[in-house]
Amino acid sequence: MTSGSRGKINQLAKFATVGVMNTAVDLVVFSALVYGLGAASALAQTISYLCGFLNSYVWNRSWTFRTGKRASAGELLRFGIVNAVSFGVSMAVLLGMEKGLGFSPLAAKLVSIVASLAANYAGSKLWVFREPQRKQEEA
Repeated sequence: MTSGSRGKINQLAKFATVGVMNTAVDLVVFSALVYGLGAASALAQTISYLCGFLNSYVWNRSWTFRTGKRASAGELLRFGIVNAVSFGVSMAVLLGMEKGLGFSPLAAKLVSIVASLAANYAGSKLWVFREPQRKQEEA
């Protein structure tokens, strides 16, 4: 295995670790709001997702995708767009499963997490924190 392959596997493992942390933050806040305070699932989803969003940016920016440069407005905007799309995916799955298919809020939330993580990883890896392509030297 080359050092480049190990680096990519390490980065994916870090992203997965941050994803688990985000999921825990999201799920705990969602459950506390729905089951502890009686909040509607859509409101709880919005708040819990925002908490996961903030956790995600801090950890992925500083640990997973270390770029060695300061965060830019463009990067933050891309991160926000990817997370808005991911939020839309999670909300559609959550409400579709809960309201449309009759699943419990928690069961619908668990499925929405999987859909959201897939959308978020693809956007983060391919657009937000992408490594700049190295220019090939002409011989």
